[in-house]
Amino acid sequence: MKTVNFPEFVMVWNQRLGLGTPRHQVGMARWLAARWHGRERELLLMAFRSSGKSTIVGLFCAWVLSCNPDLRIMVLAADLALAKKMVRNVKRIVERHPLTPGLKPKRRDQWAADQFTVNRPGELRDPSMVAKGIGANITGSRAEIIICDDVEVPNTCDSAPKRLDLRERLAEIDYVMTPGGTQLYVGTPHNYYTIYADQPRLEVGEARPFLDGFARLELPLLDARGRSAWPERFPAERIGAIRKRTGPNKFDSQMMLRPVNIADGRLDPDRMRLYEADLVYAEGNGVPLLMLGGKRLISASCWWDPAYGAPGKGDASVVAAVFTDEDGGYWLHRVRYIEHDPARPEVDEATQLCRQVAAFAAELYLPAVQLETNGLGRFLPGLLRRELAAAGVACAVVEANSKRAKDQRIVDAFDAVLAAGALHAHRSVWTTPFIGEMREWRPGGKCRDDGLDAVAGCLLSQPVRLSRPVVSADRPRWRPGGGSLVADSDFEF
Repeated sequence: MKTVNFPEFVMVWNQRLGLGTPRHQVGMARWLAARWHGRERELLLMAFRSSGKSTIVGLFCAWVLSCNPDLRIMVLAADLALAKKMVRNVKRIVERHPLTPGLKPKRRDQWAADQFTVNRPGELRDPSMVAKGIGANITGSRAEIIICDDVEVPNTCDSAPKRLDLRERLAEIDYVMTPGGTQLYVGTPHNYYTIYADQPRLEVGEARPFLDGFARLELPLLDARGRSAWPERFPAERIGAIRKRTGPNKFDSQMMLRPVNIADGRLDPDRMRLYEADLVYAEGNGVPLLMLGGKRLISASCWWDPAYGAPGKGDASVVAAVFTDEDGGYWLHRVRYIEHDPARPEVDEATQLCRQVAAFAAELYLPAVQLETNGLGRFLPGLLRRELAAAGVACAVVEANSKRAKDQRIVDAFDAVLAAGALHAHRSVWTTPFIGEMREWRPGGKCRDDGLDAVAGCLLSQPVRLSRPVVSADRPRWRPGGGSLVADSDFEF
């Protein structure tokens, strides 16, 4: 059987159908051919919706089988119906392409809807091509090529547990693929925490992207100059209509390949300004100063939203600290998710949490901690005061009772400062679950919001300027007006 290079294989097929081959599809074909001949075996192809990427990949499967009929290909998709769609497409190509004569078997049982076996010299247990849903059991199967076609869709990535399950199932590929085999991912991002991201998501513990090291081809609908990649199918008028109908987030995700949540989010962490500076305490002319990034801080607010329970289960216990500077900027310096240690039964859970909050207050020179006393929190103020005194930390405990609905409180706290670009966030904040909570939060939804509630409490609080009895004489008073003032009274009445 005479073989040709893959781009020519695509053009011959399109000519048979009476179609042209768009420029971007030629680019896909050339890229796949170059990677295949260069023996690059970890590939990611991302292209805008309706670009024909699955059609090109189906032709690629038919082409490699025409070159080597002994190859075995597995198609994984979000569900079996989608995987079978690609298998049917490849069967149709094998039956009708001028360059695949003799591949179709004579036995009908080898030409099924979800798998088929071409005429091949080798006697192999697995079929030439098989379709599997991502939730299927693939243990015991073997394949030289595994196509992951749209394994990430809203149903597999719209929550953290689903994203974790997807990654665990995709990890099974290594046990199915033969040594030196090829993985080809095809799709578009459906979430900020997409498997296709080119940067690690620090807030969920990623040290490197999920597909780190994969050769990538990304074809967005519009280039840097705003020109359409397929002007015949997607002229400017249609692009504008799609953007208007689907909304900016879905357009950016599905047509521009930018990892964002498809659902319109209310809170956008990318509006926060990242900084890396740490607190610096100093004294000038006997006046204590607390500086951050060259700016003098004039007030602080700290909010603790307590919760009990086993670590990693139920609501999280979160303490947050926000500083304000002389120019009205807000500095979210720390968000800490605190847990007790069940291996220390000699210290009760509440005391462990209070000691961590006391250390948090001492570390950040906080003048007060506001403690939400709704529910479980009403038992903690006295215990926290005891631990602060034992640690020698001059810090007030302010009991706060939240009466407004949590969703409304979060909206009121974040909307204005994010819109004004006035909220800064320390790099450490970006490594916590707080960022994920921001991206996924929806009013009335069931997403986690413990960190959001704590930071909202800080933002809504008035600057605390309470004077307290000095527990430690060495504790500096860095806030303006926080210390005493001796006036010169050398004058006569």
